[in-house]
Amino acid sequence: MSNAALVELITREVLAELEARRGRNLARTAPASMAKRVPVAVSARHVHLAQREIDILFGPGYQLTKRNDLYQPGEFAANEVVTLVGPKLRPLTNVRVLGPVRDRTQVEISRTDAIYLGIAAPVRRSGDLAGSAPITLVGPKGSVTLPEGAIIANRHIHMSPVDAARWGLKDNDEVTVRTVDAERPTIFGGVQVRVSPKFRLVMHIDTDDANAAGLRCNDEVEIR
Repeated sequence: MSNAALVELITREVLAELEARRGRNLARTAPASMAKRVPVAVSARHVHLAQREIDILFGPGYQLTKRNDLYQPGEFAANEVVTLVGPKLRPLTNVRVLGPVRDRTQVEISRTDAIYLGIAAPVRRSGDLAGSAPITLVGPKGSVTLPEGAIIANRHIHMSPVDAARWGLKDNDEVTVRTVDAERPTIFGGVQVRVSPKFRLVMHIDTDDANAAGLRCNDEVEIR
């Protein structure tokens, strides 16, 4: 092989390697908009009330009053709070009520809360209350013991149909996500996808999951 041909061969190989490196660097530095990035919202213990329980806890015909709007349109944190009591008779006080009014009362707590209260709350999707844990709610006007209604909410992502189509997902799919730049890198499995035109993109996790991964509100995770 002549010197000129050898130089040409080496040049082609060097250029090919440089192009490959450029591609790898672009993949590593791709903007977040190209990745399946989702902001995080950490959900502390809270209660969704039906009007029947509102009447018992706060008085007949009582209407919830808004403290502040939440991230999802139409949802709000109420000024009203209740106390939760389980078999261990150790109360969890000042548990926030979230609106609007639901058809059925649902109590969402963490595993740590469940242990503290002494109840066997299952991990469930919102609204799936059959066979869930009993719990007592105490308000300023009365108390009510629910035969079922306390759950540990499953990890889930709210998204619009546009987001779902962009990422090839549909309602009730399950995905795996990983933390992004978290102090304790973590992978979460079995994350439910919830799709609705009224939803804004966000992943909900409880305080136990957030503390384990070192996540705070507005941190990001990435769908794998």
